[in-house]
Amino acid sequence: MEYRNLPDLKALATLREIVERGGVAEAGRALHIGQPAVTKRLRVLERCFGIELMVREAGRLRLTSAGERVYAFARLVMEHQVELIGDLRQLKAGRERLRLAVTQSIGEHLLPDLLLAFADTHPDYRIDSRVGYSRSIHMRLATGLADLALTEIQPEHPDVLVQKWLDDELVLVCSAHHALVRREPIAVAEIPKLTYVLRERESSMRITLDRSLADIGVKELPVAMEVGSTDTIVEMLERGRYVSFLPRFAVQGAIDAGSLHRVRIEGLRIMRTLWIARTRANIDNPVAEAFIHLIRERAFDGGAAKP
Repeated sequence: MEYRNLPDLKALATLREIVERGGVAEAGRALHIGQPAVTKRLRVLERCFGIELMVREAGRLRLTSAGERVYAFARLVMEHQVELIGDLRQLKAGRERLRLAVTQSIGEHLLPDLLLAFADTHPDYRIDSRVGYSRSIHMRLATGLADLALTEIQPEHPDVLVQKWLDDELVLVCSAHHALVRREPIAVAEIPKLTYVLRERESSMRITLDRSLADIGVKELPVAMEVGSTDTIVEMLERGRYVSFLPRFAVQGAIDAGSLHRVRIEGLRIMRTLWIARTRANIDNPVAEAFIHLIRERAFDGGAAKP
């Protein structure tokens, strides 16, 4: 491998600052260096790659096609740098760390009890968790920015290992006072006639829902609002006329309490799997092994993680 022309980390950081701060002067202030030094670092980076990365148009710098790729690389390198510093800090303190990524619904409804239980049973280990969309979580796993993930969509990457965690179902729910309560089960043909509040299209739940409904010929739902929080949707349903498809693990408590009602649909159940995913590099990670053991144990003994 050729090492002589590797890009300098400071130059990569400078490119990122120019792009994200909006210019050379702003990047210089963020980096506490002068504008000539910023420009010099950019030119060094361009010589390193042998191609122009930014051009000036109408008085502003913009990335070239090559610059877009180098900027994406710079962002990834800087994120790895931050993660590395965090890992080394934990090693110096005598603690081992796990970088965990979870989807929002799992983070809202299943993760808190799991983290508290893990902290009680493994005080010498630390878990740093991050919530995101499944696609970004898969990218973080594949690029080494996460060690372990709990996700609602199965990752497909040669360096990511997956195992089944829990079975779940997307259920149609409404207020206990909604008109649907008195006339269920409903036919599939009635699904497009209801008014919905749903999670945003990028969410794992919505991706699964849209695919499942398309398979039975329902291509579009009348969506009044898209909301980025399952808990917020639950609160809205309890107050009004809307309905929603939501994960069973997220709404079972409200159904049991009587504030939400599950609407049965003739001939339709949207089943899915929640997954544990990790990189091959973390097969022998003691923190990952301990956490996986805990969540599997709680799934089978009727603990909080069981939908």
